[in-house]
Amino acid sequence: MYRYALCLFVICAFVTSAAAQTRSRRTPTQKKATPAKQRTSTASDSTNLAPPPTPAERAAEIAAEKAAEDQVVRVETSLVTTPVSVLDRNGRFIAGLKKKDFKILEDGVPQSITYFQSSEQPFTVVLMIDTSPSTRYRIDEIHYAAVMFVNQLRPADKVMVVAFDQRLKILAEPTTDKKVLFAAIYKAQFGSGTSLYDAIDYVTNLDLISVTGRKAVVLFTDGVDTTSRRANFQSTVAGVEEVDALFYPIRYNTQRRGDAGTVAQAFGLPSGVMVQLARGTSEADYQKGKTYLESLAENSGGRMFDADASTDLETSFAGVAEELRRQYSIGYYASGEGKPGDRKRIKIQVSRPARAVVKAKSTYIVKEKSDRPGETSGPSAPRLRSK
Repeated sequence: MYRYALCLFVICAFVTSAAAQTRSRRTPTQKKATPAKQRTSTASDSTNLAPPPTPAERAAEIAAEKAAEDQVVRVETSLVTTPVSVLDRNGRFIAGLKKKDFKILEDGVPQSITYFQSSEQPFTVVLMIDTSPSTRYRIDEIHYAAVMFVNQLRPADKVMVVAFDQRLKILAEPTTDKKVLFAAIYKAQFGSGTSLYDAIDYVTNLDLISVTGRKAVVLFTDGVDTTSRRANFQSTVAGVEEVDALFYPIRYNTQRRGDAGTVAQAFGLPSGVMVQLARGTSEADYQKGKTYLESLAENSGGRMFDADASTDLETSFAGVAEELRRQYSIGYYASGEGKPGDRKRIKIQVSRPARAVVKAKSTYIVKEKSDRPGETSGPSAPRLRSK
């Protein structure tokens, strides 16, 4: 009887233990939730950590940084920034100017300069070579001038070579390799027709928009267009404002005959290099071409050079390269904000030296602001343009 009771006790204990283990396996252990620790502000925190910038301050910082990086004129939260070149009467860049030497007026109202920087940066240049029939007898001279310009550049400066007649041909993508550039320049040989407006439209809307940093176009042409179908005088002159690139047309008068000695001597070439200069369609066409090139230069903030009148293009090219490489960047908070679409006029003056030449775009169009700081709506930020 005792043994029977003992066995029964052992069996019951075993069954009870097994049941308890089964319940333990089926019921997961519930861990007590621990509240997440929270950062508590203290007096010492406010002493050691600088307060975050306000949205307006951060937007101004972003706008100034972008303007310094790629030299695009930007307007954001009433901050206006623009690159400025100051030259002497011989076209040489004037260095060493300070913020106090500049004065800015917007719509005639003096503005307080809040951002100022003087820096030297590499740039990208598009060489556009007119290979139409009218330049046939000057193509060697144009080749020589283009090579001379490339020789003025520094190792970090990039150049793209484009030739155009009725069609546009990209002979070299942007590169710093001068051997590649020289070979591309000499590949530019004359063809048929002159689609100058279409070529300018293509370069400004496709090639230059994707280029960051300082950029310019050096255009070797007589300015006469005969076969453009997509673009025209007005559309391309207005279009240069949207790419923030300086245009430097080098004008060749292909209407004249003879009198080659003066031009050849300007390049140090024998007068016999140019035996005959091709004729254009009419005197009015050539005058229109000259006006067009002047408009490109003025609207972009660049300069036009007359190859026939210049006695030293090499010095002029050196000045252009220096002007592109070294610029002042100036910014101010506009005292009065305009509505999207308003055109604001800007005038930049320098107090020294006397008779200095200020090269800068002189108006900008107010555009709508985006929801993100440092950006504006639309495909491009507001631009400044010349008068």
